[in-house]
Amino acid sequence: MYNAALLKDRKGPTWHESRGNWQEAGELMQRLMLKAGLQKTFKWGSDIYTYDNKNVIGWGGFKNFFSLWFYNGVFLEDKDKVLVAASEGKTRALRQWRFTDVKDMDEQKILAYILESIRTIKDGKSITPQKAPHKSPSGLLKEYLDADEALKTAFNRLTPGKQRAYMEYVDEARQEQTKLARLEKIRPLILDGKGLHDKYKR
Repeated sequence: MYNAALLKDRKGPTWHESRGNWQEAGELMQRLMLKAGLQKTFKWGSDIYTYDNKNVIGWGGFKNFFSLWFYNGVFLEDKDKVLVAASEGKTRALRQWRFTDVKDMDEQKILAYILESIRTIKDGKSITPQKAPHKSPSGLLKEYLDADEALKTAFNRLTPGKQRAYMEYVDEARQEQTKLARLEKIRPLILDGKGLHDKYKR
């Protein structure tokens, strides 16, 4: 899930506070964004850089690696053989480039990949998103909804995307106690017709 501490002010991560080990990597990427002439926007809890309102690249620092993700990565030549599917079997267009040391980040190579990504957008290359199959509530969430007619009605009025986000939020909890706590947390949001992440949207 999203890191609420990073999202509360609806700004991108402050590298020296949240990803101290990767401050230098973040600064390097900021320089490359200026060179590439990309526009910054904020989506899904992080800064995303776009061209012609289409996602090009984002990045994040984690405990053991720093990752770049190219939204049209599947169309890149990848002559250096550095890109991997973010989630094997699930990711269609997105590709990641991971680094374990900022010293391994070659500015010219990274910039070349960014510029190639921009060209894929100019050329109109894209993958049409597949519509997710409909999923019905199960387990504790289903019991919770069945026991509260008003809540069930409100849940059924939500968009499929909002319903899916709530189902995943509850299902991700491993312990029953945590699931119950999450159910209590989302109840007022559902009754208000809100999505799980609505408060982070601009």
